[in-house]
Order: sequence, then C-alpha cells, then structure tokens
Amino acid sequence: MPKPTPPKPNLLERAIASVAPGWALKRHQARGMMALSGGYVGAGYAERFSGWMPGQGDADADTVLSLPELRGRSRDLVRNSPIAAGAIETQVSHVVGTGLTLQSRIDHEALGMSAEQASERQKIIEREFKLWCESKFCDATAQQNFYELQDLTFRSFLESGDTFPVLAGVTRPGWPYRLALQIIEADRVRNTDDKGDTESMVQGIEKNAAGEPVAVHICNRHPGRWVGQVTPKWTRVTIRGASSGRLNVIHLMRKTRPGQTRGIPALAPIIALLKQMDRFANAEVDAAVNSATMALFVRMETEAFQDLFKDEAQQKLISQAQEWDGHVNSGKAVQLLPGEEIQSPTPGRPNPEFDPFFTACLKQIGIGLNVPYEVLAKHFSSSYSAARAALLDAWRTFKIRRTWLADNFCQPVYEEWFAEAVTLGRVEAPGFFADPAIRKAWCGSKWSGDGPGAIDPEKEANAAEKRMAIGLSSLPEEKIAYDGGDWETSHAMQKVVKERRIADGLEQDPAAAAAPAAGRPGAPPPAPRPAP
Repeated sequence: MPKPTPPKPNLLERAIASVAPGWALKRHQARGMMALSGGYVGAGYAERFSGWMPGQGDADADTVLSLPELRGRSRDLVRNSPIAAGAIETQVSHVVGTGLTLQSRIDHEALGMSAEQASERQKIIEREFKLWCESKFCDATAQQNFYELQDLTFRSFLESGDTFPVLAGVTRPGWPYRLALQIIEADRVRNTDDKGDTESMVQGIEKNAAGEPVAVHICNRHPGRWVGQVTPKWTRVTIRGASSGRLNVIHLMRKTRPGQTRGIPALAPIIALLKQMDRFANAEVDAAVNSATMALFVRMETEAFQDLFKDEAQQKLISQAQEWDGHVNSGKAVQLLPGEEIQSPTPGRPNPEFDPFFTACLKQIGIGLNVPYEVLAKHFSSSYSAARAALLDAWRTFKIRRTWLADNFCQPVYEEWFAEAVTLGRVEAPGFFADPAIRKAWCGSKWSGDGPGAIDPEKEANAAEKRMAIGLSSLPEEKIAYDGGDWETSHAMQKVVKERRIADGLEQDPAAAAAPAAGRPGAPPPAPRPAP
C-alpha cells in the first residue's frame, strides 16, 4: 500500500502566504502532519518522531540481509561476554538439562489393547529406544548421544537463529540402526553458488509455488572455515522423501512473522545493550584496578638535577624517564623528568553507582529474553514468595520452549527411529505402515526433563501431597514435575527396597504385624468395608 502524501497548500494558505509566509507555512505543516498521522500519535511525524521512519519490508526483507552480522555478533558475545554466555547457558540448562527422556504413551484404546498390554509394550519400546539414544552411534560423527545432541541443537538454535538436523543413514559394523543425526550450522545452508535470492529460493531454502519449503541446499564448507582448500559444493536435500514421505532434514527455527524463511538469533533484540554493558563493565574494572594500584613517582628539582649529575648521568636518567609508557604497576618506582609532576584526578573507584545501573540493564535483558532478572543473574536475595514467583515465571518460559523442542526435534526423530525399528523387526507394531492414525497411536509419547527444584522442599512436598489428596494431580504427574522421572521406575525400586528391608529384618511387615493384633482379646473389630 503506498504511503500517504502530504496535502497541497489550499486557497486560504496561498492567500495568507502573500502577506505572512511564516504563518502560512506553519499552518500548512500542521495540517500535513495531521493528515499523515491519522488518529494515532505514534504514526505522526512530530519532532520526537521526525527521524523515525522504519521500512515496511516483509519478513525476509527485514531479516535476511542482517543475518550474517547478527549471527557473528551473537556468537562473539556468547564467547566473550559473561552476561550473554550466562543468558544462553541458563536457557539450555533449564530447557534441556541432562536431556529430554522418552516416556512411551501408546494409545491402547485406538489399537484395541488393554492397559496392561500397552504397559508391557511401552517398556519394550523405551528399552529399545534407550539403546539407540544412549549410543554415540546416533550421531553421524559418533561423538555425542541423543541427549548431548539435544543440547547442541538447542544451543545452536539460540545462537544462530536456526539449525538443521539431518537424518542421515550410516551403516556401522555390529550396529542394527542406520539412523544417525548430523547437526548442520545455519551458515552452511545458503543458495547454491551463493546466488541471489529468488521467489523459489531464499537463503538456501527452496520453496514450491505455495510457499512450502521442499528442499534445503547445504554447502560442504562453512563460509568461515580458515583451513583447507576444499572447493565449495552444494547438496540439495529434500525435506521429505518423494516416494516414502520419510523425513530427511529438520529446519529448527521459531517463526515470528508470516512468510519468514530463516530464524533470528535469540540475542538479536539485546545485542546492542549487551555490547555496551560489556564495554561499561570492562571500563569500570580497568578504572578500579588503576585506582587500586600503588606506585612511587620520583621527582627531582631542576637545579639539583643540574648540580648533582654530570652530562652522561643526566642523559641516562632522561632516557629512563622517556621509556615509561604510562602504565602504572603496583610497587613500581617511576622516574620523572626534571620539572615533571604527576597530576591525576580522583578516580572515585569503585563506582558506587555501578551496581544499580548494571542491575537495571540486566532487568532489561531479562525482559528481552523473557527470563526474570533473578533467574538470569542467579540473584535470589528477596523473600521466599518473590523468589518462588520468579522461578515460576521462568519455568513458564522454559516449559514452553521445552515443549517446542520436544515437538519439533525429539518427536520427529523418535518417529523416524520407530519406523526403522519396525522395519528391522526389533519393535513389533502391527499396522504401523498401513494407516497414519495407527502410526500416530503407536508413536504416542511424553518427553520429560529435569525438574525446577524446590526453594523449600518441605513446603513443596506438602503442597504436592495436598494436590494429590484433593484430586488435582497424581503421583506420576508429581514425579514428572519434581525431577522429570518415571513413576513406574521409582515404584518398582521402592517395592524392591521395601521387600529387601523386611527380609533383612530392618523393617517389620505391616501385614504380619496387623494379624496378631486383630486376634488379641479385647482388640477392636476391623473397620467395616464401604459398600460397593
């Protein structure tokens, strides 16, 4: 839509201009600004908005040209800025942690199975998937297991804006599965031969006429690689197989605008603030170090210098003084030239205003990342209620991102693994390839990760007990919320421990203790059972 144009001077303004040009100009400018702004002050061009005229490009026009610099600066900050590194690490450690673990949840009703049959089959599936995901062979480079690949994938997504896990096929001796993941960094996905973008090709993503991504063009060489003389070559990888429909590559990105092709680094809105804070902190540290440095300056009167030293000695002292580069080292005696004197202002360091200002900036960064300042800075100095509120707010964000990672990375990989496991005969799933609805029923799952912990464990345990007592929650749900574990595993372990303690005489069997008491004379009768 074309921008509105200012109105032309009307007859009255032209008449006024003949006798009072200044008045006519002001009247015309005011009428023009009203016409341009419409009913919103924020759309006007008053003095406070005079230099603010952002472009109105589509999602790609506003992002793709800035991506190389955004990625480079984001990674530089993560490498060298403690705040940026901590911001990324905080999200990775809470969203991924030790890894998102599969809990198979077969839709047994859709498959015509009993709950007991589904439970047994789920154990088999989880055991077989554990074989694959805990092995380094699930990585195409054989260096990381699936949980470590989750960490790498999510970290790369945050730093670069998007990443591309390729579901490759690698044959290894003595290993049944060919599925192996290769994580491709965002920079390697670009147009073949670095050609310009077109309607069907944007930054290495090939689209069909409907705008659906159909293929990814991957270069065999990172543009920033500094060793080797490998000629860049591109491989076109279809997102799904043409005949099988199997997934070949995942484009992991968070879409924030319609028509957006590539992802934006998580630090993009706060890159400028992070860099300025880094410079400010370094300057304050340098000033405090210089303020704390103690040095001696040796100054000699001109007349004494002339009277006490001969020409050769004078020249030697002058040379020593001229070699001083201005740096002050603690405990060093610095020789000054005759007549010279150190004049330095009082530095006033450490700066008492540094911490309040730095904290205010950290709060802005927390808002930009949607992570409370207390969690970002690991600073819990307020009350229990305030600290818990901050953690709960942070965990809303972490839970959303964990669900996103599970839905867009873990679950698609699991479904492809399941298909291969069925093909190899290592998992029995009748009708898996016959009907998408049956396949979905077999692939039902829940991905759980580390829990948020507890500020006051006793209060948290009491709250969990009350939630279960009034029916708001169940023991399996509380177990997942507490540490992401599996209730059935804990229950089985508790049973084994209980039986062992009774067998070893460390505990008394409740049933055996209740039987003699019930038969004693004068013992109260057993409580009546409720009617069905």
